[in-house]
Amino acid sequence: MFVGDSMTIGSAGEHTWRYWMWRHLCATHGAPFKIVGPRETLYDKATEAPTSYEYAEPDFPRRHLAGWGEGWQHMVPLIGDAVTAHRADVVLVSLGLIDLGFYTNAEQTADNVRRFVAEARRANPRVALAVLPVIPNVRAEADPDFAAEVTRFNELLAKTVADLDTAASALLLASPPSAYDIHLDTYDGTHPNEHGERKLAAAFAGAMWEAWDLGGPPESP
Repeated sequence: MFVGDSMTIGSAGEHTWRYWMWRHLCATHGAPFKIVGPRETLYDKATEAPTSYEYAEPDFPRRHLAGWGEGWQHMVPLIGDAVTAHRADVVLVSLGLIDLGFYTNAEQTADNVRRFVAEARRANPRVALAVLPVIPNVRAEADPDFAAEVTRFNELLAKTVADLDTAASALLLASPPSAYDIHLDTYDGTHPNEHGERKLAAAFAGAMWEAWDLGGPPESP
């Protein structure tokens, strides 16, 4: 199950990093798997609503739990029911930017990470979760105070993952995409273009392969 904000749901006409992750697993994972989640649409910027089905590649499994403008605090009350209803075993999470930008500070956001993990485990005590730190973005480049909050949250996220990882329910921190350049890997300083999408997928793929022996080594984006 893919969980995230606008960078994960994507908007009309995009592949999304979800597509590249699915492609990677199809090529490297030796056992059957299923992409699950309660949602399947893209965000339509024209109507400002998640109503589009205009994927650049329409034939891949589109299920997810992602929303434009949604963060950790929005997903906490949703994740338990989603894991239960869709029998999710592995959850890939890319959240945090929207929280820090509009809703919560670094400490409050880290608290919501803990609540999210607890709710997911309540639904499935053996669920495995891989989490991506907040990646480079234009606001952090332009706003030193916001950049400091991002740095602080990523530090707290690493500590939270280390504290909450267990043998029964693995919690993994993926490394940020290597050489991620907001001027080359996004179309607006925040949202990934195709090259950025591939880098996000590769970040998760590499972490899952190295830590869990799941899938295979990612291709260079």
